[in-house]
Amino acid sequence: MTERKIIVPGEIIVSGDEYLPGEGTEKNGNDIIALKYGLSEESNNLVKVIPLSGAYSARRGNVVIGKVESINFNGWVLDIGAADTAFLSLMEVPRYVNKDALEEVLKIGDMAVLKIWSINKRGVDLSLKQRGLGKIEQGLIVNINANKVPRVIGKEGSMIKLIKDETGCNITVGQNGFIWITGKDIGSELFAKKAIEFIEKKSSSPGLTEEVEKFLKENKK
Repeated sequence: MTERKIIVPGEIIVSGDEYLPGEGTEKNGNDIIALKYGLSEESNNLVKVIPLSGAYSARRGNVVIGKVESINFNGWVLDIGAADTAFLSLMEVPRYVNKDALEEVLKIGDMAVLKIWSINKRGVDLSLKQRGLGKIEQGLIVNINANKVPRVIGKEGSMIKLIKDETGCNITVGQNGFIWITGKDIGSELFAKKAIEFIEKKSSSPGLTEEVEKFLKENKK
């Protein structure tokens, strides 16, 4: 298997003893079977399916972009587009915060880049204790289906690098489908936004990199 192709649940992706089932697949005899609708991918004999639909499923270690929904006495509740409640504790802010002054860090309605450090029965625990995390104060945010994020990032970050290079923008991709763009002007930011939306629309197309390169070249001003 040398190229990605659209797979439906129950379809045989590849056959052979040398292949191992990865995410979204299972092994049945010598066959690797798809469990999800998406794009098949094989790397070092590990076969997986990159989903193209469905809601965001929170995972430990994911960088996400969330919106503050409420504030309580020891932290902030954020919407990250997951089924579970997401909470940022005072203990996970990289500076001292007075309990009476939580709004100095984040107010209701603010957006922030955060990291999931734990998932438990209560929900998702978030942190700001890492470089690159924090409140979003400028630029614009694009929201795409979370399952299209791997296509926006590309293999080893190749797609997002292409967009950054061609638009001159800084881009932070949240695994939950929210993407933060900052550029030297609004025109650059909107150009990057259009490129990301183009990838989301064409996510199931073979030869996507070439299509995106063509799109960027034709629309660059």
